[in-house]
Amino acid sequence: MSHGSAMNETKTETGRLRAGDRAPDFTLQDQTGKPVTLSSFQGKKNVVLVFYPESFTSICSVQMPGYNQDHQRWEDLEAQVLGISVDSAPVHKAFAEYIGGIDFPLLADFYPHGAVAEAYGVLRANGVAERATIVIDKQGIVRHVEVHPIGGVPDRTPAIEALRALGR
Repeated sequence: MSHGSAMNETKTETGRLRAGDRAPDFTLQDQTGKPVTLSSFQGKKNVVLVFYPESFTSICSVQMPGYNQDHQRWEDLEAQVLGISVDSAPVHKAFAEYIGGIDFPLLADFYPHGAVAEAYGVLRANGVAERATIVIDKQGIVRHVEVHPIGGVPDRTPAIEALRALGR
């Protein structure tokens, strides 16, 4: 598993990326063990990164199926959803089965632990990712960053509006 370098990356004083920054590239395994590389979507699809703390928690078990229910909306907006947590690929596979299946990759930011979450400035001090949504356009530029309260299910509307603003 490689975690591509973050070229031309600009971060705020807290380390979090901002709209207008180039998204750090990465390759992570999905729940089936298949490698998924962020840059493979450039020129083809916008990407919605959905960082979440841990599989099998009560909030994540509601949050992730919500993105799945909006599958057609993401397609209409030419967007690929990628869920990311520090859990391993086998944990993601079990989690996907537990929540009744999932139509998008759940990516394992497992080793080195939290490296992608850290590159995006959303790794918490306790070693799990923030509950965050990051919209990346087809050119690999961050267009929307939202960090949600850790204890609540995020509203998907701001990410949808950010995608709509990108047009086609």
